[in-house]
Amino acid sequence: MAALTAGDVLRSLTRYFHRQGAMVLHEVPLPNGRRADLIALSAKGEVVLVEVKVARGDLHADQKWAEYLPWCDQFYWALADGLDDAILDSPERLPDRCGRLIADRYDVALIREAAHIPMPPARRKAEHLRLSRLAMWRWMLLYDPDLAGHAGSGDLGI
Repeated sequence: MAALTAGDVLRSLTRYFHRQGAMVLHEVPLPNGRRADLIALSAKGEVVLVEVKVARGDLHADQKWAEYLPWCDQFYWALADGLDDAILDSPERLPDRCGRLIADRYDVALIREAAHIPMPPARRKAEHLRLSRLAMWRWMLLYDPDLAGHAGSGDLGI
């Protein structure tokens, strides 16, 4: 069987979070210039950020992940099934803070629950608005792809 792709893992994560009553967005730009692989918004309004890894080299080389922590209440690593995840137990990877999910093409196993560290209320409100606007923008582009080229589309606050 072919190696798992990021798309395979994202599809499984989408199913996993949907079963929990959460909605997700993939490839989400963050206010600090980084990009989250997946953000889930729970029914309670909690923001869960997931960093997907399907290759050992990418997992070992990732040094930017800590810059995601201010933009979520929980942070998870989601690894392709079969990927050696021992590096996630090292102290610099904050195993007491970061959760761990293992995904195949169809489902996700929760290996370690992420710590819940609430964002400040003002940041949470701003993130909810930003995520809502991003989801609406993407929906609008499905109906009218030409909107992407119109004046003002670059100033979305997302």
